[in-house]
Formats: sequence, structure tokens, C-alpha cells
Amino acid sequence: MITAVLSGFLLLSGCTGKPADSRELLEYSNLSYDAGFDTVYAYTEYGYEQEPMKARFEKGASMFSAYNSMFDIYHDYPGVNGLKAINDNAGIAPVKVSPEVIAMLKEAREFYDLSGGEFDVTMGALLRVWHTYREAGIAANQNETPAAVPSEDELQSAFACRGWDKIEIDEENSTVFITDPCVSLDAGGIAKGFAAEGIAQNIDSEDIVYANINAGRNIRTLHDKADGSPWRIAIQNPLGEGSLIIVEMSGSGSFVTSGDYERYYVGEDGVRYHHIVDPSTMKPADLYHSVSVITGNSGAADCLSTALFTMSIADGKKLIEAYRKKSGDDCEAVWMMDPSKTQGENGRTVGSLFIVYTENLENRILWP
Repeated sequence: MITAVLSGFLLLSGCTGKPADSRELLEYSNLSYDAGFDTVYAYTEYGYEQEPMKARFEKGASMFSAYNSMFDIYHDYPGVNGLKAINDNAGIAPVKVSPEVIAMLKEAREFYDLSGGEFDVTMGALLRVWHTYREAGIAANQNETPAAVPSEDELQSAFACRGWDKIEIDEENSTVFITDPCVSLDAGGIAKGFAAEGIAQNIDSEDIVYANINAGRNIRTLHDKADGSPWRIAIQNPLGEGSLIIVEMSGSGSFVTSGDYERYYVGEDGVRYHHIVDPSTMKPADLYHSVSVITGNSGAADCLSTALFTMSIADGKKLIEAYRKKSGDDCEAVWMMDPSKTQGENGRTVGSLFIVYTENLENRILWP
């Protein structure tokens, strides 16, 4: 059995049988700590030749680094015009960018429309306020000193600087222009998933018997397992160590979780502030501890898990159904929350958490 443990997931490949090919089925597994996005990039493949498998890992890690350069809004990279360059030139001039940047922004716009504005990469100004306070707050918490919280006026001022009507995408000339200098882009809710999907599509090959990419909490599987058994992905306990439940998934697909248990600080008011901001309150959402999405496309799963985190379960289920109809793809979700926040939904209590899931997962969850 091979077990890959990465930020929020336990990916269980399981004991496998041999495929029809009579050659020996080999395992290749490797990871990079510095490929990008402040996370670990891991790759596991079962195939017949080690060198091609190694080459696919290296290509994936290189692509992950390239996506990081394009979508990072805090650092400059020589020869790269990405989101930071677009933000830096807001109200000044269009910026020529790669096709990947335009494709990501178009997908982000689709999910803005689909979610009724719950998923919004144009509210970078508001997210930057929270990023600044969060970084200072984490340091303050480490020193056991009070951590400041942004004022309502500061949040209102930043929140006013948003809107897709301020974003001009010129596909013919491969440029992006933010017309309002106070508006900025932040693709944190889609970037890793979009990257994982791009890598999966680029490295996929008939030479791969089956494989998985794990980019932080973004898992992308390639092909069915050789013995026909499903992939098993354990969702981390957001309130403690280890996993809480295991979800089964077959074939090529994506599994992405958004959670409140990473990148957070405790403010001087005693409230824990994480990185997923609810547009309706301008503050980190407090309905759930984690939301996981299972669907075919990793970029879509990333957008959906972020949007669902800020929505009621009832509205979230409507969004899932809208995505199913639009994409023709299956889409499922798991919500984990405090028992006091069940919203009248049916679910199951595990430990100190209440778990709600879409009905098609009824026979695909392994309970403790």
C-alpha cells in the first residue's frame, strides 16, 4: 500500500493487482517542496518504465512552478507577465499575458456568474486587507500578543474596489486591463486547481496505467486503478489530527477541499480569522470547517469548494445542480460543521462534527 499525506488529505492508493499487460507494474512516487504556491507538489504513478514516469513528475513540477509565477500577486518573476503585472498596471495600461492567464480568468468569470457573485477573483483589494492582517496576526499569536482586526470602514473601502466590469480581457491581443486603479485580482480560490488540471491534461498519456497529482489540497487522479478498485481519499479532521471519513472515487477526477484550519489567526476579539472571505459579510466565512468537492475538472472543483464555503447548504446544492447542468459532469460535495450549524439538513455526526453530503455519495463514504 502506498500512502501520500498532504495538507488536508490522505490519499490511499490501495493494494493493486496487475493490469492485462504481462509486464511488471512499477510504482514511481516523488514530491517537490519548492515547486510553488507555498505547498507540496506530489506525483505518484503506476506504469512500466521508471524514466518516463520520472520525466512526467519533473514536467509537472516545472509546470506547477510556471503557474505559480503567472498567478502569484505578491512577487515579480523575470520574463513573466502575470496577475501581479496586471494589478501593478491597473488604471495605467493593458498587460500582455500568456494564454493560461486568460483561460484562468475566463473560467473564474464563469464561476462568478454561476455562483451569483460568491466566487469573485476581482475582490483582491479586500483579500489583501485580510492577508495583511492575517500575516501580522499569525506573528502576534506566536508572540502571544493581541492581534488586530480590520475596521468596518477599512473593509467597506476595500470591498468597493471590485467588479468584472472593471476587467477588460482582449483575447485577440492576449491582454488584460483593469480600468480602475483601486481594483486588483486575487486568484487564490482557483489557481492551484487550475494548475493541477492543466498539468494533468498535459502529462496524460497512454503510457500511464494510473496516477495521481496532489497539489496541496487539490487531488487530480488519472485513469482507473489497475485492479478496478476505487480511489480512496480521506478527508482530514479539521478540528484535530488524522482523517475523519474516506470518500471513494473512480477513474480520472478531482477532489478539492477548502477549510478554515490553515492560514488563520485569532484576533484580539477572540475570533479565528481564516483566508476564505464571504462577500456578503466581507469577513472570513463561519458556516463550516471544511467543504470538499468531487468533480472531473480540478479548476472547477477549486472554484466550487471556495464558493460553497460561503453559501448555505441549500444554495450550495443549487449551485452544484447548476454546474452539473452546465458542464454535463458529475459533481458531489461534503460539508463539515459544528452541530449548531446544521441548517436543518440531514447528515451524520462524527466525533464533534456534523457532516452533510450530496445524496449520490451515500454509498461512497466509508465511516469510522
